[in-house]
Amino acid sequence: MEEQTLEMRLRQGGLDRTLERLYGAAGLEAARGRCAGVLEGFSRTFGREAEALFSAPGRTELGGNHTDHQHGRVLAAGVDLDILAAAAASGSGVIRVQSEGYPLITVELDRLTPVAGEENTTAALIRGVAARMRELGCPVGGVEVYMVSSVPGGSGLSSSAAFEVLMGTVFNGLFWNGRTTAVEIAQIGQYAENVFFGKPCGLMDQTASSVGGVVAIDFADPAAPAVEQIPLDLAATGHVLCIIDSGADHADLTDEYAAVTRELKAVCACFGKEVLREVPEEDFLAALPQVRRCAGDRGALRAFHIYAENRRAAAEARALRDGDFEEFLRLVRGSGRSSAMYLQNIVPTGAAEHQEMMVALALAERLLEGRGAVRVHGGGFAGTIQAFVPQECLEEFKSGMEAVLGQGSCHVVTIRPVGGVRLDETR
Repeated sequence: MEEQTLEMRLRQGGLDRTLERLYGAAGLEAARGRCAGVLEGFSRTFGREAEALFSAPGRTELGGNHTDHQHGRVLAAGVDLDILAAAAASGSGVIRVQSEGYPLITVELDRLTPVAGEENTTAALIRGVAARMRELGCPVGGVEVYMVSSVPGGSGLSSSAAFEVLMGTVFNGLFWNGRTTAVEIAQIGQYAENVFFGKPCGLMDQTASSVGGVVAIDFADPAAPAVEQIPLDLAATGHVLCIIDSGADHADLTDEYAAVTRELKAVCACFGKEVLREVPEEDFLAALPQVRRCAGDRGALRAFHIYAENRRAAAEARALRDGDFEEFLRLVRGSGRSSAMYLQNIVPTGAAEHQEMMVALALAERLLEGRGAVRVHGGGFAGTIQAFVPQECLEEFKSGMEAVLGQGSCHVVTIRPVGGVRLDETR
């Protein structure tokens, strides 16, 4: 009997159950089409048939704004926008990755150390993931990958983390029989981004993408974060999740982001500590006059935010576990106010004429009229905001936001239950 190809399995509905789980019943037909497209793209690019299909989702931050780098708590989720890839081992000594619409990337497996001048490139991420997995014992070999992405770049949904998780999932599936855990793949992605790509990121983005669903993460021990997946049927709450592009550019904002960690570090230095998680809140409050002198008032206010946001992130997770979505929304609104008032990551320092994120927040609050919730999404200062919108007013909300911010600025996303995954796995 002739062995079924991936294309045959897809055409005969053999992947439907998995696709429906990831993209929903309404998205099944489109998902089939995307899978057929990447399989055809792989065949066209590499002259043979793919061995497997893989997916890794973008992520959204639900709670815990800027808490991860202080070893705090966060609440995040994988979303239905993802990177989808067809792949096959090649038996060669190179990794070849073709992302649709971009030049082919080739990474040699005999050179798995950081390469000068390769920082901030996709090749650096591929090399870093392969290097770390080899260090851990995975016999990474030559592989060819063809991928497409529905994660908008610069959307705050972390396309870079999704890419790292995808590559880790490909190597894990093709060369290690799925031995590596989702959290380990997240840590491998962070390593690649820190050491090879040159960005000192935390672990939230990669963990949310790799684990999937809603995840509560406690970074008290960053080397072994506590990760709990929390079931959430957002549709059953009567709400949808929107990520809205404010239209502000992240360019030239490096110092704004650096100032957050720099000022919190100054607060911690008052106590001889490195991160705020190591400083009890009662000690901070008792020494507040000294903290203000040493770290400045904005540094102190940012610390107020971190302490409260850690409590909120834990309370948000508890509310979702208890099925109390109204309490969750109340906490999300509190998070938004705290980010604006105390963390102060909405308006860049000294900006007057251009305050795109604050305008987006004000407009969203006006359109919601006390319903749902809205807050900054991710790092702040530019980029995106997030809104939980009641289903019955979604069209009015979306059209109202896009009338001001531009067509396509409001992305409606759903939370998908799994993270990095091999779609054709039969086990």
